[in-house]
Amino acid sequence: LCVPPSSSETFGVAEKIVLLTFVSAVILMAILGNLLVMVSVCRDRQLRKIKTNCFIVSLAFADLLVSVLVMPFGAIELVQDNWIYGEMFCLVRTSLDVLLTTASILHLCCISLDRYYAICCQPLVYRNKMTPLRIAVMLGGCWVIPTFISFLPIMQGWNSIGIIDLIQQRQFNKASNSTYCIFMVNKPYAITCSVVAFYIPFLLMVLAYYRIYVTAREHARQIRVLQRAGAPGDGRQHPPDQHSTHRMKTETKAAKTLCIIMGCFCLCWAPFFITNIVDPFINYTVPGKLWTAFLWLGYINSGLNPFLYAFLNKSFRRAFLIILCCGVERYRRPSILGQTVPCSTTTINGSTHVLR
Repeated sequence: LCVPPSSSETFGVAEKIVLLTFVSAVILMAILGNLLVMVSVCRDRQLRKIKTNCFIVSLAFADLLVSVLVMPFGAIELVQDNWIYGEMFCLVRTSLDVLLTTASILHLCCISLDRYYAICCQPLVYRNKMTPLRIAVMLGGCWVIPTFISFLPIMQGWNSIGIIDLIQQRQFNKASNSTYCIFMVNKPYAITCSVVAFYIPFLLMVLAYYRIYVTAREHARQIRVLQRAGAPGDGRQHPPDQHSTHRMKTETKAAKTLCIIMGCFCLCWAPFFITNIVDPFINYTVPGKLWTAFLWLGYINSGLNPFLYAFLNKSFRRAFLIILCCGVERYRRPSILGQTVPCSTTTINGSTHVLR
């Protein structure tokens, strides 16, 4: 992420009320939603067993920090039309913005790669690829790589080389006697930042989810073939292998869920990063209010992911209901209630599933 300059266009009283209501709802949604994801994984033993959820918890933590450390200050400046925290804290806040939002995007990229290995490769290949050490390295990269486009260049002023005069002109509005936390980027930094923070992860996610889509269609075809072949000459129905069918359905559903998450990610961040590269080449003429709209559209992504999990992932939805309903028994797994229906278990990528 490369944060745009603050808008020098003032808002009316009615507009400020609407803005304050909107940004407050986004911040509250992001804080509560991401806290719920983290608590759900910590409390649910089955969710902790799934390797992908390591990335999901770290993603939720990054989004939570965005909603706590970045959004409130942006909202205050947006509504007050003034930055009152000084130049140094402006640089720190901007660096945190770039760091945390980029970390959030890289986590989504790692989740897509994890799902690619889980669905498109054999289970043995997945276990060899997604070892605890490799997961730790990938998580470390999600947090370390963004520092090279955030704190390091911003504190050194590399992003402002060649445009310092323009930045100084926009930092202070003589008409309203207001100061702004301006963060403008030159062409080299705009391209580098956007490529690292968005375009490379976007390309990897597109490739991964394309392969997942092709594999999911093949899985569906295999299930249909097995079901059609389940009626031999004696007239009795022989179901296909339960382990294979359950694995195919489970992983295909996970792929569809994560594809929807990625689609929302693209809708939220693509307008901002396209504008981020275009603006330096058109002499920084993009209107400030348009920048603000695109930036907060990206922030919405930090609060949207938990709700996608709740509505599209059965395990998360059940864990959310248990927490929100104070552990109501009817939301718990049938196995916890001591079910009497005969069942067996199978393990898929480290997660134990009950087969009736």
